[in-house]
Amino acid sequence: MLLPRPALATRIQEAFEVHPIVALTGPRQCGKTTAALQLVKAMGAGSVFDLERPRDRQRLRMPERTLGGLSGLVVLDEAQRDPGLLEVLRVLVDRPSNPARFLLTGSASPALVRGISETLAGRVGRVPLSGFDLNEVGPAKWQTLWLRGGFPRAFLASNDANALRWREEFIATFLERDVPSLGIRVPAATLRRFWKMVAHWHGQVWNAAEFARSLASSEPTARRYLDILAGTYLVRVLPPWAENLRKRQVRSPRIYLRDTGLLHALLDIADADELDEHPKVGASFEGFAIEHTLAAFGLQEGFFWRARTGAEIDLLLFRGPRRYGFEVKLADAPGTTRSMRAAIDDLRLDHVFVIYPGVEPYPLDERISVLPVSSLPELPQRIAAGPPF
Repeated sequence: MLLPRPALATRIQEAFEVHPIVALTGPRQCGKTTAALQLVKAMGAGSVFDLERPRDRQRLRMPERTLGGLSGLVVLDEAQRDPGLLEVLRVLVDRPSNPARFLLTGSASPALVRGISETLAGRVGRVPLSGFDLNEVGPAKWQTLWLRGGFPRAFLASNDANALRWREEFIATFLERDVPSLGIRVPAATLRRFWKMVAHWHGQVWNAAEFARSLASSEPTARRYLDILAGTYLVRVLPPWAENLRKRQVRSPRIYLRDTGLLHALLDIADADELDEHPKVGASFEGFAIEHTLAAFGLQEGFFWRARTGAEIDLLLFRGPRRYGFEVKLADAPGTTRSMRAAIDDLRLDHVFVIYPGVEPYPLDERISVLPVSSLPELPQRIAAGPPF
């Protein structure tokens, strides 16, 4: 069973309207290859090279000759395995008569990112991809998406046990095969331990000294491990927003596992009942809501804000000149708080949205509204239409 992803196909095609090369990047197994093959099928023709297959690598031993004679859509799957191809692509797309468009897919390896920025500057559009989002699975399935996460094979598994088994295998494969394939030399057991620590720290402000003590390592080493997981789209480092205020503010980022299914696997949470009883259930819901709020707006980053007085906002987004704050509450009927009102005043917010797991939206006052998490995909259109929300 496959879920259609028309919005993703549109994003790729829009990127091709501007650039001759598009890089579709994201974690392993999030659907990049499937999306590329579906696009080839929709266009009726194309060429596909999987750089994990020895036969295709052999075909590309003389890349300029092989690729130079192609037209239409050319997919280079797992392109980070041959960074030298990027220089060849630059030469090909700079030819005035170039008839091909190139779609690169791959995990967010440092080699691929560096090659794009240095070799293909001005020639490549980037389309980041995560797993399924709320818009793709439908609002009625948000609880399954929260529990299992958005990786297609986990979300579409026949039952929760099989979904968990797939995620556990993904974690092992990432540590034992994918990390070394990126040229990163960190023992799998060490990175697994760090990853589990991040899972238990999910939703909190990063503390390099605490992680370094637990790992018996240095703070730069702990930060390097965090950068590995963030650079492979597995951890979100949510930076703080600093206003020019007299109040002291938190300056370190918050950290979240981007996929709650992987979070739950690392926390040994097997099903919805165990999730409901787990001490991290609130933090898990917070991370889920933040990730899918960003997905709804098509944004790759946001901010959080927290003053030393304790006032805070979980997510801060900018839409042109307007500022919107988001608070996430795992509660049946959340109300207003002093923190929300302080954020509105200090950050000059146009509106605060309180995301909760209920089914009915309702206003709290003129600039604070409560919204169900299932309605997040509709929020950008509702904002565009103007208040009331």
